[in-house]
Amino acid sequence: MLSAHTVNAVRAAEHALMERVPDGTLMRRAAAGLAVECTRLLPRVYGSRVVLMVGGGDNGGDALYAGAALAARGAAVHALLAGGGVHEGGAAALRAAGGRIRWFTDAMADEADLFDADLIVDGLLGIGGRGGLRAPHAALALLAENAPVPVVAVDLPSGVDADTGEVAGHAVRADVTVTFGTHKPGLFVDPGSERAGRIRLVDIGLSPELPGPDAVCPRAADVASLLPTHGAEADKYGRGVLAVRAGSDRYPGAAVLCVGGALRAGVGMVRYGGGAAVVGQVLSRWPETVASLLDPQSSTDLSPGRAAAVVIGSGRGTHRANADELRAVLDSDCPVLVDADGLTLLTGQGSGPLVELLRERTAHTLLTPHAGELARLLEADRGDVEARRLEHAARARDHFGCTVLLKGSTTVIAHPGAPVVVNPTGTPLLATAGTGDVLSGAVGAFMAAGLPAREAAMCGAYVHGRAAVLVRGGAPISASDLWDGLPLAMGEVARAA
Repeated sequence: MLSAHTVNAVRAAEHALMERVPDGTLMRRAAAGLAVECTRLLPRVYGSRVVLMVGGGDNGGDALYAGAALAARGAAVHALLAGGGVHEGGAAALRAAGGRIRWFTDAMADEADLFDADLIVDGLLGIGGRGGLRAPHAALALLAENAPVPVVAVDLPSGVDADTGEVAGHAVRADVTVTFGTHKPGLFVDPGSERAGRIRLVDIGLSPELPGPDAVCPRAADVASLLPTHGAEADKYGRGVLAVRAGSDRYPGAAVLCVGGALRAGVGMVRYGGGAAVVGQVLSRWPETVASLLDPQSSTDLSPGRAAAVVIGSGRGTHRANADELRAVLDSDCPVLVDADGLTLLTGQGSGPLVELLRERTAHTLLTPHAGELARLLEADRGDVEARRLEHAARARDHFGCTVLLKGSTTVIAHPGAPVVVNPTGTPLLATAGTGDVLSGAVGAFMAAGLPAREAAMCGAYVHGRAAVLVRGGAPISASDLWDGLPLAMGEVARAA
């Protein structure tokens, strides 16, 4: 599990460590690690041309000291200074090693400054930077993005918010980001993660001073350790019984997709309840389903019955009877996943009792909104939700007192009392209708097998993303393709154990 810490946590840890080590130790450690990563990207060090984009802060100092190390090994290192100052110690070290330094302004912008390089190092802004880049930093970022050479970012790409991943204007686009001490949450979350490229962590001795992580990013082995395992004596009940309340006459496909996601994720049994036409379609595609007629608008018993977990909401409808069904499910002691129309019912007129029931639940509860749905739940702007995904998922977690999985280009999972989980397997291949219904089924299967909501969401999001890539080798997919992809993804994860 990769751990990330906010800027405030990193600053406090750095301050504590600097009181115990000689002055300049952290910068020398960071610069040494940065120089090593730069050498790995160069075809050779001796005779190569390295351009440093240097701001006036500590990141600029890291770049200058790393540049001095490369210059001492025979690289031609040229530093372009932007902003109102320069790290004097770093500048002196670079000059002493034979590097060159000059000030850069928009008026002096020249493609040759960067296009003739073998490597560009971004040391413009550090983790304290906020907002998009302004002149002359923006001009350098644009030149670097268009240059046909690798770009290495120091700690994080300049213009990316370290805590949120937000890019509010111009920002550097790196091929590799060399980050120090700990990961920063903004390196995990789009659009920041997309700007970061491959991430390399350099140990500068900060770990003993850091508190628990603010965000974590699971690896395949982490997911493998959580996925349910079953012995020779396992039966369908031991593997979990999932009740699915999805789909309607208007949206029968939601039921078929959700049930398929659950079955292909390994659930022991699916108990489906719906209208006659939907039951027929579910059984036609998934005859192993235990189905019964249960139309919320005509049924009197809406409780989930004998089930280990319930998935409710996808394509179900927002009629008053659907609210009654959701109320009956939330009033049970089953773990519950609420999606799509179920989330809409939590925001509609007269939804207060449902929300209170949600907050009072002691069983595991998971909400799975996309950005638009979360914006409605929080009465927020969708653009703000997409720009600051971690913040808004945490707000929803605190507001509803349950686990929240925010779907999107970067899926994040917020659970009370735990670091936010950032899923690393997001892919634009999933940006097609119905994939969320398959996800709900898969996560519901893991909940039915006994995983807590946070862990079930983590495993489901991870294998869902891998399934999208594996099933067609990276070619476009439809939601139903994920049925074949889920076993492939779970097999890949199992091999990582």
